Parts: sequence; C-alpha cells; structure tokens
Amino acid sequence: MLFFDSQDLTVRGHFQFGVNAVAERNLFWDLAELVTGNIEFDSDENWLEIYTEPGISFEWHISPHSSWFGKVSAVASYTAGTDAFAASNIGSVTIEEIYLGYRTTLTDEWNIEASFGPRMLKLGTGMLIANGGSDGFERGALKFGPREAWGKAAIVQLTGSGIKATAFYLAPNEIPSNDTKNLFNGIDLRWDGEDGSYTGLTYIHVIKSEAAYPKAAPSGVGAPTIIADARAKLNAVNFYGKKERVGGDLSNLSLALDVTYEWNDRINLRAWGGRIKSEYAFTRYSWRPTLGYSYQIFSGDNPKTSRIERFDPLYYDGSPSTWATGSKSAMVFINSNVQSHNLSVRITPTIQDTITLRYAHVRAFELRSPLQFGQATRLDFSNGLSSVVSGVTNAHLSDDFFLEYNRVVTPNVYLTAGLSISIPGAGITGAAGGNAPNWIGGFINVVFNY
Repeated sequence: MLFFDSQDLTVRGHFQFGVNAVAERNLFWDLAELVTGNIEFDSDENWLEIYTEPGISFEWHISPHSSWFGKVSAVASYTAGTDAFAASNIGSVTIEEIYLGYRTTLTDEWNIEASFGPRMLKLGTGMLIANGGSDGFERGALKFGPREAWGKAAIVQLTGSGIKATAFYLAPNEIPSNDTKNLFNGIDLRWDGEDGSYTGLTYIHVIKSEAAYPKAAPSGVGAPTIIADARAKLNAVNFYGKKERVGGDLSNLSLALDVTYEWNDRINLRAWGGRIKSEYAFTRYSWRPTLGYSYQIFSGDNPKTSRIERFDPLYYDGSPSTWATGSKSAMVFINSNVQSHNLSVRITPTIQDTITLRYAHVRAFELRSPLQFGQATRLDFSNGLSSVVSGVTNAHLSDDFFLEYNRVVTPNVYLTAGLSISIPGAGITGAAGGNAPNWIGGFINVVFNY
C-alpha cells in the first residue's frame, strides 16, 4: 500500500490478517494417557487462531546511489479455545520488525547494505537460520506461527556479480516463559545463477545460550541427563546448493543438497545432519504434475559413547514444504535424532489452485537415545508429556500423510486447507505399551496480505 511517493521519499503501509480453524483427534497418538497415565489431557481439541500484523516502511534517497530505509511492524495474535499444547484463550501483542538501514552503491556491480534492529533473515534453505520468532503458549497462534523476525539483529550484506556475503549478529524473539538467552553471529556466502541454481556456505557461532541438551543414559538404560547451558559456544558449518534444469532429457529435474557439521569442544560435541532433494516437473501434461523426493537425517546421541552426537537444529524453517520431519510428527520431534524419506506430488488444475499430497516415513536415528518433544525445544513437562523421551527400541516412528489445497482467491487473499493423518510406527506403539491410535487433524485458513 503506497502512502507517499516522491523523487526522494517512498512510504508504504503493510497489513496482514489471518484466521485459522484447527481440529485434532488423538493428539500425540494419545501418549499422554498411554505412557504417563494422564487422563486430564484432552487429546481431542478444536481451536481458532487469529493474527494481524500492521506495519509501515520507508526508503529515503539521499543521493542517486545511496538511501536510508527502515520498517516498523507489530504482531497481535490470539488462540480461542484450547490448542495442542493446552494453551487456552490466550494471546499477546509484540513488536515484529523495527529496524533502520543504509545502502549504497560501491561500483557499477557491487552494493553494500547495513541494518540494525529486529527484522527477518533466512539463510540458505532455512536448515538452521530462518524462524527468529516463537509462537504458541502464552502468545497464541500455535499453527499459524506469524512471528518470524529476530529479536535483535545487526546485518551487513555485500552484493554483486551474483554473489552475496552476509555478516550477522542475531538473538531470537523467544517466548518469555522459555527464553534461553541465545545470542550468535556468523557469516553466509552465496552465489546465485541465472537459471535458479545456487551454492552457499554458512558459518554460525553461538556466543552465549542457556539452552540445555539431553544426553543419553549409558547404553540407553535409564533417564537421560540434562546438560545445562549446553548450546553455548556451539559452532556450525552449513553447505547448501541446488542445480536447476540438469540438462538433456532431465531438463525439468532439479537436485539439491544440504549438509551441516556441528562441534562444541566445551562439551565434547560432534554432530551432523543433511538432506538430498530432487524434484521433476512433467511440463508436457495438463495440471503440470510435479514429483518430489527427499531424504533428511539428523544425528542423535549415541548411548554407547561419552561424546555428545545430538544434532542441534537451531532455528529451522519447520513448514511442511521445507524442513518439517513429517506433517504431524513435526509437532512432536524436532530435527534431532530423526530421519525421514519424503515423497510429494503436486498438481495445478488452474493458475490459482494447487493441490499437494505429502508422505513421510519417519524413523529414529539412534535407538535408546533421547527424542525431543515439541515447540521451542522445551525441557519441561507439558500436559503429562515429557519434553524428552528416553528413546525407542524400534526405529520406525510414524508414517505421515498430508493433503493440502491452496487457492489464490485474489492477489491479496489466500485460502489454504489441509487434512493429515499420522500412523504410529513400532517405536511409538512399543512406547505406548503395544497399541496407539492414528493421529488425525485438519485445518482451513484465510490470509489477507497487503
């Protein structure tokens, strides 16, 4: 929304509004009752989520090659009813973005930009650095997750000749009840090709953190040990790359690779994770069917060693189209000590309509090693469900199916609906005493974006 436009100054308004109706049955495969005996937790819930995000941005050209820019926005969110984590009739208002920046042209090909203040930043494919804001619990809007901006951000970007170098200093906008005081910095180097291909490398160093890690009991017998302040001084290197239009008969094929290695000498940690991903578009057929396959894996702590091998997913993009490990299961397991085979089929009956079917076969990486529940990696007990499960004796966790429909109603209005089912595997049914029900759910939402 253009508020003001002159030769030197442009001011725009921004507005988002969304409403989401959600229904869940047999939440978490009824593990609250089957494992902990908690009959007070209601595994069948219906709730409504609402959020709005107004904002205003500006760009002030002080010369033909330089300008100041900035943005201010806030998020108000609310959950009516009781959600999957037992948050009832609750919400909050928080600042989303409030930053000031400066950009200038160095040469005909190179530009530099610097900004300071809360804003969004996603690096690579979002394997580690994407979602800087937390939702749910006292903030409401658990499924929508409207907050994405980092609570603190200082970002410098140098761009030219298809290359972008980004130096960053970030702190997440965490939920007050689970603020683990994280602060980290690093650098990202990325090259983008004209055909959509790219290659990049990110280095991350955690300056300080109070986030804890679970450590598997020796030989996996007994409860895990909780290591306080374990994330502090973590280092991570992430390589990401994608090749579009491989060529020849495979001109409609794209291939992508992500690999991350983590280390922390302070607590003797060595961990790794990654993904291979392929997608093929059948452009000669109506509805343009697109078939995708990916395999992603994240190391878990080996109960037979004194070293820590638990992968820390940091602030990954957990949407089903990116880094979620299963549709339902992603609400249960974070990207640590899990692996999954993922298939997707997407069709576009019209230019406005898209239908996608996703399947994920989810498995544990290490047996008898902690599997961690839930949002924001909380290490407490919530509604009778321990946030850390000691481990499973069978690697098969679940099979998730997710059917999603998207419609572009207008250029500013979007409708999304979905149905999903998670069938528990032998690892889950074993933990539940031999039997667990299928977990099913659905949603429908409308988002207005101006």
